[in-house]
Amino acid sequence: MSNSSSITEFLLLAFADTQDLQLLNFGLFLGIYLAALLGNGLIILTVACDHRLHTPMHFFLLNLSLLDLGSISTILPKAMANSLWDTRAISYAGCAAQVFFFLFLIVGEYCLLTVMAYDRYVAICKPLHYGTLLGKRACVHMAAAAWGSGCLNALLHTANTFSLPLCQGNAVHQFFCEVPQILKLSCSQSYLRKSGLLVFAFSLSSGCFVFIVLSYVQIFRAVLRIPSQQGRHKAFSTCLPHLAVVSLFISTAMFAYLKPPSSVEESPSLDLVVTFLNSVVPAALNPLIYGMRNQELKDALKKLIQSLIFQQG
Repeated sequence: MSNSSSITEFLLLAFADTQDLQLLNFGLFLGIYLAALLGNGLIILTVACDHRLHTPMHFFLLNLSLLDLGSISTILPKAMANSLWDTRAISYAGCAAQVFFFLFLIVGEYCLLTVMAYDRYVAICKPLHYGTLLGKRACVHMAAAAWGSGCLNALLHTANTFSLPLCQGNAVHQFFCEVPQILKLSCSQSYLRKSGLLVFAFSLSSGCFVFIVLSYVQIFRAVLRIPSQQGRHKAFSTCLPHLAVVSLFISTAMFAYLKPPSSVEESPSLDLVVTFLNSVVPAALNPLIYGMRNQELKDALKKLIQSLIFQQG
């Protein structure tokens, strides 16, 4: 039997058994990572450089891209290195850091999506009060609250998780350090602390979910009261990117964390793929979703690219 004081490293789960497949995984990870870097980087650069995009909606979108970049950078580089060098090891400190930063960024993203739902609610249901309710100071405070909530949640979960005695070895059955997998290595006597973590996480996630649902109920009611079809389409189109991102985020998270334990034991490879879809894919797809549906962003991006080309020419 081992405990946390004697563990110096953890062993992550590999995506494949052979070196050729590991290299194939490395190429897949690299492609997704570069796509996420490019897409989110372009959004950040475009919003920061174009003063016409200095609006609450685009300010929150910039923060979303920062969170996406951070979350995918927390887990994919280590996964790529392990695939390239055919290893599974991650240090104890590295594992703790990965847990903290991933929770910090992913929970911060969920809270920010909740704030963005409020932004869309005010824009459509209370347009005359939009400038008052979502002024510059209010936007900064709401974004800071989202980042702060993620940081607080990560601190509590990381401190509680890594203070538990680990009695079940050091093999983590996931491609990155994840709280549920670390808890499986802890002693059974710590079930009360495990329950406390689950209750806290469930309360935060369900609170955000209910707020988002109620916001969109009010949004849909307001849109249906718009007399012209063109007006309804224009109002709904401003919400569609956010609704698509929220749906992708929540559906993959529910599929990853609410699946029955028996399915994980029967098919660990399926669990690996589902967690990959939840933790990696949204960060790469979010810029594409917003880029395709946000005409202002597309126009500003074209203008930025043209100005860069002409400067070089």
